[in-house]
Amino acid sequence: MDDARIAELLTPFLGEGPQRRKHEGSASASKVVVLTPSQIRDISTYIDLMVRWNAHINLTAVRKPEEIVTRHFGESIFAARHLFPEERSAGIDPGLRFPAPTPHVIDLGSGAGFPGLPIKIWATRVRLTLIEANQKKATFLREAIRILKLTGADVFSGRAETFPGSQGDVVTLRAVERLELILPVAAGLVGSDGRMAILVGEAQVRGIRNMLPGLQWAEPARLPLSTNRVLIIGSQEPYSSTGLPDVGLY
Repeated sequence: MDDARIAELLTPFLGEGPQRRKHEGSASASKVVVLTPSQIRDISTYIDLMVRWNAHINLTAVRKPEEIVTRHFGESIFAARHLFPEERSAGIDPGLRFPAPTPHVIDLGSGAGFPGLPIKIWATRVRLTLIEANQKKATFLREAIRILKLTGADVFSGRAETFPGSQGDVVTLRAVERLELILPVAAGLVGSDGRMAILVGEAQVRGIRNMLPGLQWAEPARLPLSTNRVLIIGSQEPYSSTGLPDVGLY
C-alpha cells in the first residue's frame, strides 16, 4: 500500500478534535502527532507480510489492507500514543531526544501482533514481549520481528499462566476471549507501579473494573471511527485529574 495512503488512514488515530476530548484517557495524548517516514515504511512492510501469511494461516479475519490499517494499526497506535505520548509529541523525531527509560511491555494473547508490535514501532525504546500460545501465530510474530529488524522484542510461545519472565511496566490486551479468565492472569503480570491497557467494547468496561478493583482506572478513551470500542487504562498508582498517574515511569 502507498505510504501516503497509510498516513492518511492513520490520521484520525494520531490526533483529536474538541468534540472527542472529553473521552480521552490522557490529556497529553490530545496533542496532534505524526509518524516518521521510517515508521510508515515499517507499517507498510508489516501489512505486506500479514497479507502473505494470512493466505496460509488465519492471522486475522480482516482481509482488506485499508481495513487492516484502520482496525488493527489504528487502534494499536491509538493505544501507543496514550501509553507513551511523549514519543511523538509536536512531531519531534524520537532519535533526537535524550535517552529515556526502557519500559517492559507485555502483549498478552498477541495474535497477529496487535497492539504490541505497533507499540514497538511507535516507541522503539520499549522492551517488548509478545505472549502467544498458538505456535503458527508465534512463528509469524518471530518472522515479523526479524523482517522489521526490531531489537528488544521477543516471543513467548506458551500460555500466559506459564510465562517465566519478569512482570511488565505495561500489560496490553486486545480481542482476547473469555476476559473473566485472562484478566486475573494479566493482572499478575503487571509490575508494582505498572499499567494495564485494554482495547475492548464499551459494554465490557464495567465488568473489567469490577473484576480488577485493585487497579485505578482512567476514564475510557473512545476509539476513532468506532461507535462502541474504547481504550481503558488501569494503573497501580492513583490517577490524577488529567487521567495520568500521579507518579510514574514516564
